[in-house]
Amino acid sequence: MADLSLGMALLLFGGCALVIAVAGTRLTGIVDALADRTGLGEAIAGAVLLGMATSLSGLVVSVSAALADRPTLAMSNALGGIAVQTLFLTVADLIHRRANLEHAAASLGNLLQGGLLICLLSLVLVGRFAPDWTLWQVHPVTPLLLIAYLFGLRLVDRSRDNPMWRPAQTRETQPDIPDAQAERRSALRLWGGFALLATLLGVGGWLLERSASVIAEQTGLGQSVVGALMTAVVTSLPELVTSVAAVRRGALTLAVAGIIGGNAFDTLFVAAADIAYRGGSVYHAIPDRVSLWIALSLLMTGILLVGMLHRQRRGPARIGFESVGIIACYLVGALALLLAP
Repeated sequence: MADLSLGMALLLFGGCALVIAVAGTRLTGIVDALADRTGLGEAIAGAVLLGMATSLSGLVVSVSAALADRPTLAMSNALGGIAVQTLFLTVADLIHRRANLEHAAASLGNLLQGGLLICLLSLVLVGRFAPDWTLWQVHPVTPLLLIAYLFGLRLVDRSRDNPMWRPAQTRETQPDIPDAQAERRSALRLWGGFALLATLLGVGGWLLERSASVIAEQTGLGQSVVGALMTAVVTSLPELVTSVAAVRRGALTLAVAGIIGGNAFDTLFVAAADIAYRGGSVYHAIPDRVSLWIALSLLMTGILLVGMLHRQRRGPARIGFESVGIIACYLVGALALLLAP
């Protein structure tokens, strides 16, 4: 792969992007049916099944880059992916014309997942500025990320059975009602289709990392730009297409949960990259312009949570204030990355 020409690398990059986008699109219907067939509900299925599966290609990119001693590419892909996936919610918001998406999809599960995401991103930031201590080349924050993620999922699951807070029901609120037709579908076929599409996403991510490293080297763009603005966008395409497809299917909770839950899972890219990277702490091997994406992702998630709590029905430009804020944050981060020396 290192001997690939720039033209072949770009062609491979485009091919992987197409595979990832198509496989991600097909996942939405399967996960929506599994949510009803298994009784998990859209919030949990979106966070765990859809979030994890659509994140597989990004996980493979970060781990492969870390193993190849490219920590900047690994971290910029992970952190840039969280930011761009949050940005994709604004696209889904534009498509849902009846009301602000954050208003219609407000749920306790989505709010808890947003809070979990803020905690996980904060841990990554702690690792970045904590002393450079490692045990077997792994920073102490790495196991804490995994523990916090699993504990957070447990809280989300328990809150579904015994909720202590509920959003006010309005005409625009879309409840999570199981589809009777989905409950009659074969569970074996659903799980088999899910596994096949998830495998395609993983293989696509492995090939994507190989082509991205060639593009970063031969174009002179650098690993941080290629990781945050190219591989992060491509590996996040499933989140975009699945969110749009979920909105069109009327599964609004699934659309938002898939993004927030996928972002929470994506913080584990950092933990996996730290384990794969053999040069010490991956948190300390990245430049400040990559660390900026941690702060921006925290800000974007905070704005999203405020939007779900405030529940603006519709902004003057067909999107709520939270979508405008998220777009502004992402543009600032992209400009800072491109203009940095």
